[in-house]
Amino acid sequence: MLTPPRTVVRRDGGLYALERALQRRGFRHVAGADEAGRGACAGPLVAAAAVLPEGRRGEIDGLADSKLLTPASRERIYQEVVDRALAYAVVVVPAEEVDARGLHVCNLAAMRRALASLTVRPEYVLSDGFGVDGLDVPGLAVWKGDRVAACVAAASVLAKVTRDRIMVELDGTFPGYGFAEHKGYITAEHTTALRQLGPCREHRFSYVNVATVSGREGRPPRSRRPGRTGSHQPMARTQASGGTVGVALGEQPRPTAPVGEDVVMEGGVR
Repeated sequence: MLTPPRTVVRRDGGLYALERALQRRGFRHVAGADEAGRGACAGPLVAAAAVLPEGRRGEIDGLADSKLLTPASRERIYQEVVDRALAYAVVVVPAEEVDARGLHVCNLAAMRRALASLTVRPEYVLSDGFGVDGLDVPGLAVWKGDRVAACVAAASVLAKVTRDRIMVELDGTFPGYGFAEHKGYITAEHTTALRQLGPCREHRFSYVNVATVSGREGRPPRSRRPGRTGSHQPMARTQASGGTVGVALGEQPRPTAPVGEDVVMEGGVR
């Protein structure tokens, strides 16, 4: 039996080279998956998945790793991804679920659910950094995938913009922490606010810096979050019963595309 030739992707081939190479091998719908908020000690973890069209329509001017873009550029590219993608899905994991299940478990579960929720079934999956198991299609974990593959970069923008918008809203609910500025990441200003105000419910008590200022640093990571009553009230941003992950989906019109059971809103996150 003849062995098919290896696919070689040049390093200087650009952001679309990997997807185009896979498409030439017959994988028309290549999905990218990425997350935002792993390193934050407050706010949700957000994962996203996206399938861009083949050809020129799938090429978005200025698309790049979301961390390399200005806020204005991210917002513009976010809207272009929403408008052009064959399908996309965004999953939001609340802070208390991150504490209960662990960051890495939640990260993989959220990317898996985002990919499974796509209304256009991917034929190949590219994920940033970590391989996603439990899928029935081939996939590849790509180091710094949001700088290598367009579909991963698109997913990173969807996740980042969605999370940033949530953190700006939380800044109004929990003033004093500066969520609108640092988005829940550990900065000098955030650390000072934590020491002065103590943590709120949107903080991740499984993180050592939050557990320390809350006086719960001696407890195992998954038992550090206090109950809903006590000295940390009010700390509520209500979630769906059972702490389930929320999903928002979007797709461009396709006659045969089924709509999944997890649809919250059509057209993406607003």
